[in-house]
Amino acid sequence: AFRPWTEAKAIADGPSILKYVRDTASEGGIDRHIRFGHKVVSASWSTPDAAWTVEARTASGTARVTCNFLFLCGGYYSYESGYTPDFAGTERFGGRIVHPQQWPQDLDYAGKRVVVIGSGATAVTLVPEMARTAAHVSMLQRSPTYVFARPAVDAVAEWLKRHLPALWAYRLVRLKNVALQLYFYRLARRYPDKAKARLVEMVRAQLPPGYDVERHFSPRYKPWDQRVCLVPDGDLFQAIRDGRASVVTDTIESFTEQGIRLASGQQLAADIVVTATGLELQVQGGIRQSVAGVPVDASKVLVYKGMMYSGVPNWASAFGYTNASWTLKADLTARYACRLIAHLQRHGLASCTPVRGEGVREQPFLDFSSGYVQRALPMLPKQGNRPPWRLYQNYLLDWLTLRLTRVDDGVMRFERSALPDSALQAAPPVRDTGSPSSGA
Repeated sequence: AFRPWTEAKAIADGPSILKYVRDTASEGGIDRHIRFGHKVVSASWSTPDAAWTVEARTASGTARVTCNFLFLCGGYYSYESGYTPDFAGTERFGGRIVHPQQWPQDLDYAGKRVVVIGSGATAVTLVPEMARTAAHVSMLQRSPTYVFARPAVDAVAEWLKRHLPALWAYRLVRLKNVALQLYFYRLARRYPDKAKARLVEMVRAQLPPGYDVERHFSPRYKPWDQRVCLVPDGDLFQAIRDGRASVVTDTIESFTEQGIRLASGQQLAADIVVTATGLELQVQGGIRQSVAGVPVDASKVLVYKGMMYSGVPNWASAFGYTNASWTLKADLTARYACRLIAHLQRHGLASCTPVRGEGVREQPFLDFSSGYVQRALPMLPKQGNRPPWRLYQNYLLDWLTLRLTRVDDGVMRFERSALPDSALQAAPPVRDTGSPSSGA
């Protein structure tokens, strides 16, 4: 929110995003405080010390650091491996099978026949890109997903950038995008049949006459029961129109030596198969967490304001939206964490812990039918039926909750420290020595 995006593409590619993040970190001096090559494996809270001890694996062994407040920003996916169903006959396949999460740098698909299994955001991104040089790319899906085309360059944003100071233009564009997203999301949830008809009709307009849009682009679920996939500049539809790509809606019977045999009997020839079949969710980055020696079972706790756990002190995590940009919620969460830390310092307090009250009924963490969410629901925390335990998928409500409500709201329990006030007001930076250490 504090650093304008200056690239013309509103739907940015990976290299552009990486450059933006690196430049922002460098300008803010953040990169000098990053410990690279550290995989955090556990975090334990000591009540007498009012501190977390964080243990990480490094190339040279184990490193331990202590901190007074722990903020997890590693997302909710497992980076070890993605999700791949157990397809029959993969051992017979004579080509190469690749999961996007372990994309090999030496993969050469130029002039090759490619099958991309999946219909989500990864698949609709890969297919047109690979179709530029591949002999042909088939997107094999078990069932359709909602997709819609949008220009990669936001004409309104470009006009505002030419006529207003950069930060003003940036804020207006963010406001426009948030407002439109909220409007269309609420419209789709209130009138799902009309929203579906409109989305399918938009796809039909992008494809040749007679194309079987109902079979390949008309999902069985309501809009936003799962994510709606964005196609920048309609590149997926362009690849289909040009004959460089095709969509096949069927189920896999078995892999063969030359490709994939479908339940309908159709054979898909392939040199390369990309399994864009989903990701694995994991809670708090797979970190083992304990409070006063007692392991924290994430499935047994309630989420406070979408960012903290009941009964877990001085801990927060960034968790974004399923229906909007992740960074919108991450920004709100980071600002609220700063408010909490400032409150602790200002009042000489050691810890803050959300405490679950009586009468709060548990509800699923996410109301989302995507496979990766449904597989993970049993291990995810719960949300409550009322604030501040309610998890909103609404930026405006979250803005009101996290920017304007009191930190000391009667649900958060604050405790004083045995440490001197000076230690709280000016704690030293984290030291990484490979052994137990103290820090902020």
